[in-house]
Amino acid sequence: MRMSEFITGFGHKNIRATHPTTLEITKEKELSIKGDCIVVVSADKGFPDFKPEFKELLRRDGAKVFIQIDAGGITESISAFGCSRLVLGHPTDLVVRKSDYVCSRTLAIKANKAACNLSRSLVAALQNPSQKVEITITVEV
Repeated sequence: MRMSEFITGFGHKNIRATHPTTLEITKEKELSIKGDCIVVVSADKGFPDFKPEFKELLRRDGAKVFIQIDAGGITESISAFGCSRLVLGHPTDLVVRKSDYVCSRTLAIKANKAACNLSRSLVAALQNPSQKVEITITVEV
């Protein structure tokens, strides 16, 4: 079974994308330079907006999760995993982690990329506040 959620967000001048173990998409509109894992702001969806069936699939051990980020024609893909321990409860933040740490903000674990692994051309596009960003999250079990 395969299901996707689609999120639209925007870039921000303070996006650094230098965090070595996580990347984050947030509904928050503002970002300080300390938020080095955040790659998209002003997202139009968070966990409360996801279909219940989608969250159910994410909570299956071994579920494969694919995140595609597209900004101005520059596309990057991240592979990760779902897990039965996922809470999927934070109202604004979606965090993808290289580790298997889980909290209410965790979307997926054991990812093959963190913010620092994104191409610098994508990061440059994400630093433009008027840059619309399309994110596709697909879960497959």
